[in-house]
Amino acid sequence: MSQIIWLEDNNFKFPDVSTALTEPDGLLTASERLTPDLVIDAYKNGIFPWYSEGQPVLWWSPNPRCILYPDRFHISRSFKRTLNNNPFDVKTNTAFRDVMRACAQPRKNDNDTENSGTWITEAMLTVYGQLHDAGIAHSIECWHEEKLVGGMYGLVLGDIFFGESMFSRMKDASKVAIHHLCTSIKPFLVDAQVYSEHLATLGAEEMDRGEFIQHVNKHANLSLKI
Repeated sequence: MSQIIWLEDNNFKFPDVSTALTEPDGLLTASERLTPDLVIDAYKNGIFPWYSEGQPVLWWSPNPRCILYPDRFHISRSFKRTLNNNPFDVKTNTAFRDVMRACAQPRKNDNDTENSGTWITEAMLTVYGQLHDAGIAHSIECWHEEKLVGGMYGLVLGDIFFGESMFSRMKDASKVAIHHLCTSIKPFLVDAQVYSEHLATLGAEEMDRGEFIQHVNKHANLSLKI
């Protein structure tokens, strides 16, 4: 941790993202605490928190950034069948904290890989819950027979949706949540943070960090209704 600036030593001002480490990719700074104001300031500068319980709060700005343009969301043949069957009742912002806690649990993702979820700490649950109460953090939920079976959550600044995490307890539930985000809510851009093969199957792509931050600067003051 000696190679990066601590926020407390920098008067809680984030360093320029160009100073982020390349190994591990994007590690920029650290702090002892997490607050709603710090999270908002971070996202406005192309930065997000990602750490495990017992660690300092680690702040990241990877290069390149993984993003998804809603109009490029890919619908496979099998997923099209799911959409045609319409198995879920999709809602927004009715169970935000339940979605976060579900994302924090070990589970299988849609690509059948294990996700420990350990980085969603109690502090993050508290702070993002406060951001939800302030109308900044949002959840998209899939319900089946009145049970929460999938969904996602993230922050909205301007007309950009900064995705945080998603979960599925039934096949394709998280994909349906993303599909709803892309086709019904229609943000300009979805920030997916870090590239994965699973996200790529949905149409996600990589974008240079500088270009991503330019989009954030341009779109942060616009509006998106969720």
